[in-house]
Amino acid sequence: MSSESDFIKTVFGLKLRQQRQKRNWSLQDLADKTKLSKSYLNEIENGKKYPKHDKIIQLADVLNCKFDDLVSTKLDKNLAPFSEILQSDFFKEIPLELFGINKNTLINIISEAPKKVTAFINTLIEISQNYNLGKERFYFAVVRSFQELYDNHFPDIEEKAKNFAEENQLKLGKNIDIKHLEKILLDVFDYEIKSEDFEQYGTLNHLRSLYVPEKKLLLLNRLLDENQKTFILAKEIGFQVLELNPRPNTYSWLDFTSFEELLSNFYASYFAGCILIPKDELIEKTEEFFDEPDFNSQKFDELIAHFTNSPETFYYRLTNLLSAEFGIKDLFYLCFVKKKNTDKVQILKELHLNQQQAPHGNATENKTLCFPASADSVPTSLGQEDHVSMGSISGRKFNQVLGNLENILAIELMFAAQGLEFRRPLKSSKIIEENYEIIRAKVKKLENDRLIGEDILTIAEMVKNRAFKVEI
Repeated sequence: MSSESDFIKTVFGLKLRQQRQKRNWSLQDLADKTKLSKSYLNEIENGKKYPKHDKIIQLADVLNCKFDDLVSTKLDKNLAPFSEILQSDFFKEIPLELFGINKNTLINIISEAPKKVTAFINTLIEISQNYNLGKERFYFAVVRSFQELYDNHFPDIEEKAKNFAEENQLKLGKNIDIKHLEKILLDVFDYEIKSEDFEQYGTLNHLRSLYVPEKKLLLLNRLLDENQKTFILAKEIGFQVLELNPRPNTYSWLDFTSFEELLSNFYASYFAGCILIPKDELIEKTEEFFDEPDFNSQKFDELIAHFTNSPETFYYRLTNLLSAEFGIKDLFYLCFVKKKNTDKVQILKELHLNQQQAPHGNATENKTLCFPASADSVPTSLGQEDHVSMGSISGRKFNQVLGNLENILAIELMFAAQGLEFRRPLKSSKIIEENYEIIRAKVKKLENDRLIGEDILTIAEMVKNRAFKVEI
């Protein structure tokens, strides 16, 4: 915005509006309770005026909130991403009026639906950090921001799943009756279900299921195991109970034609998770596990086995509850797969809530930092001279890139050394073993669960000081 005072007035107006809307008060209601004019309060909420000290006390008393809640310039989680835009020259440099957008109108939209608009802003921020972004990646970025803003927890879906189970006498959990799920789809939702050999159709052989909406026909791949089939049936029930349309008709998906399809897929999957792993029991058993004095891997395996035969399903279901029920906000989930008769391990899936984790976060930031420091020259002195002195800015950005690269290399080196531990007593090449010993001289191997932040910083410092041997 044009000045610090404008920013302060705008933030105060946003906070006043939020406090008023929390109580479902109209502007007239607030005016009646404070004895302040409606037009004066309207100007405050639109960032045009900043009330005097006594008026702020009066507003805080009526709204039953702290004085600091109104005057602090720190925005809550819902509006935090918008703070940076408010403090920048965005409103001055971007001619919003050309697009029929008034600054105050935009601010009002944000205050009316902060979570949805902030999810949109988060999406734009992520897009700006990723070039050559495809349609699917764009849709996934929107969903990820949406999940984060709601802590990946949706009580209305939890409640609908619970009510549906009670109405249909469906026993939730690991021992859920797959025949009962099939019967619900057949009798309640008029489905036809067939098991087919997808391999004979060539392009369909990698699909798990195919839904034909015109016939309400659900085709299941004959190669599905019991867990996969159960999840698909629970998910199909989710599509119907939540009345989700449009929806994807294949699983795994071939393509999403719209964001609504992707969102419907997410909602139906969430519903299936509620059916397969009931919330109340999961919270109870997880609390018992967290009450243990130390992390016990065997008890954790037992916790997973209590609910499901699929660790992936269990981990994903945990992401629905850890933030909302246990206050664990930063979640990072990796799914590794290892095929039979091979030692090759691959990362199949990643789930980031709150932010991208290193090294992905560092790499993404480097893409942004590598954008030119000056996109054009600046003519001066009536066009007689052309000064482009951006060397210092480029140098500063390059230094940040190097710092991020050191962290990336440190993480890769640390886990490469850990990977060697799993291959012992086999030995690698001379140069690799020498660098392994350099790492182990300062960083011990991971044998028990521990924080690795200090280890990464130690190795990053070694990278910076060129402690490793390079064979040319």
